[in-house]
Amino acid sequence: MTNPTWPWRPLGELFEIGAGKTMSAAARTGAEKVPFLRTSNVLWDEIDLAQVDEMTISPSELVDKSLEAGDLLVCEGGEIGRAAVWDGRVPVMSFQNHLHRLRPSRSDVDTRFYVYFLQSAFTQLGIFEGAANKTTIPNLSRNRLAALNIPHPPIAEQGVIAKSLATVRAAMTVHERATSTAMELKRAVMNDLFTRGLRGEAQKETEIGLVSASWEIVSFDAALKIAQGQVDPTVEPYASMLHIGPENVESHNGHLLPCQPAKDLGLISGKYFFERGDIVYSKIRPYLNKVVMPDFSGICSADMYPLRVCTGFDARFLFHYLLSESFLRQAVPQQLRTGIPKINREQLAATVLPKPILDEQREIVTILDALDHKITLHRRKRIVLEELFKSLLHKLMTGEIRVDQLDLSALEQGSPA
Repeated sequence: MTNPTWPWRPLGELFEIGAGKTMSAAARTGAEKVPFLRTSNVLWDEIDLAQVDEMTISPSELVDKSLEAGDLLVCEGGEIGRAAVWDGRVPVMSFQNHLHRLRPSRSDVDTRFYVYFLQSAFTQLGIFEGAANKTTIPNLSRNRLAALNIPHPPIAEQGVIAKSLATVRAAMTVHERATSTAMELKRAVMNDLFTRGLRGEAQKETEIGLVSASWEIVSFDAALKIAQGQVDPTVEPYASMLHIGPENVESHNGHLLPCQPAKDLGLISGKYFFERGDIVYSKIRPYLNKVVMPDFSGICSADMYPLRVCTGFDARFLFHYLLSESFLRQAVPQQLRTGIPKINREQLAATVLPKPILDEQREIVTILDALDHKITLHRRKRIVLEELFKSLLHKLMTGEIRVDQLDLSALEQGSPA
């Protein structure tokens, strides 16, 4: 169901559809290289230029194979129909044959509106199911694309809808970038705190590098005890406990993703039990940077170690330290990171950890927890905005709400905390 008040037109009546350049061995070796976009560069309402390939395209051929600001790019394969508008940020840019270039053929077309319509049509409404050729490699051919019926509301309405949805998208981007910035800041702060401390002391050289002169360096076993023995996840109380595996923990930041009880997962093999306040550490490659401190008791995968904190340490201090690059360099030297399948108990026990006095540990924790709080806040705001975007996208395209009923001024004026 879509907005019943909108007239509909074949897409080919509103856009000129251009074909991209086919990659070949000759194009790889030529001299006149030009950057070009692949389907992997075209996300929903976003062009990702992190990795852009090049191929040889002659000047004469480039006339028909280049992009202009405002062109709409639609994926032929992969996630069929995924679309974004080229903004012209690179003066000369071409596109591969697995992308369609849609250039408006009339003045009453807002390309950003059609990005959002296609996103709703392909991801929510299912109105183009069967549009892709399913007999071979799934694809959306030029002819099939041109024949798609799409809405054509008045240009003013297109523009207001596009602006409203773009406002929410922009707010999502703000919090996504703020999350990344806060995470980078935390990594830098961790490096400084775990070497200089907070007392302005002189530093001393140790087996883990420079640390504050008053800090002790202790063995792993003097700080953390590795769990011994496994439990049966098919019997109570363990069967009802939440289960944590490496897949439930985000890399580098200790953020725990949703977990399920062992009995709901059908687990039968031995697992480790952990108590609230324990640290759970992934021991298997490629998850060696996954550390979490759950606020509940549960069981974890045999690919993870529950670690019990020893007297004289603040648990959060050790949690943050195990997330640090300093500890990872000890546990898994760089030259071994692609070859080692897992960290065994002996390797873990061979590491050492810094031990400031408890007051300084807690002060360090206060700083790092504050940064974690900031990261979590931006992450949650991003999630809320994403849900808002999905809801607005569906309701605007179906006519359930009208743009004149929206007030998004708070998003336009707001800034990340």
